[in-house]
Amino acid sequence: MDQARTVSSVVPHAISEKVNGLIGLFSVIPHDVIALIARISVSAVFWQSGQTKLDGWHVSSNAVYLFQNEYKVPLIDPLVAAHVAALSEFLFPVLLVIGLASRFSALALLGMTLVIEIFIYPEAWPTHGTWAACFLLVIARGPGLFSLDHLVARKLGRS
Repeated sequence: MDQARTVSSVVPHAISEKVNGLIGLFSVIPHDVIALIARISVSAVFWQSGQTKLDGWHVSSNAVYLFQNEYKVPLIDPLVAAHVAALSEFLFPVLLVIGLASRFSALALLGMTLVIEIFIYPEAWPTHGTWAACFLLVIARGPGLFSLDHLVARKLGRS
């Protein structure tokens, strides 16, 4: 009986130690790597979307048509919305990838994501939630070591 009690009390403790050790390994994943992956992956989505809005160096008539007939974003002219969306989908992803004005770029794309979620594709909330998590990570914790923001901050003597 004593031996059975000893084994049962040791097994949960051994499992607990292994789980805690594994969790400890997870905690050493550097924020800099996580932030870089978040910045690049979500930027690619918006960059690719921007590609679909262009015809050469101009916003395509198809993009304008979509803003007029399918997207119907309130309070903004569809022609203006198509141009702003195209510009945003090129400018902010580039800034996010190179890590320049990262928090503000992530905030702009988070705002765009909210507009897409609320007015255009509300059923796509799982995807938009994933994008939002990436943006919020960058907004809250910064772009990490692999960014121009880090170099600028270091040059200015900030951490």
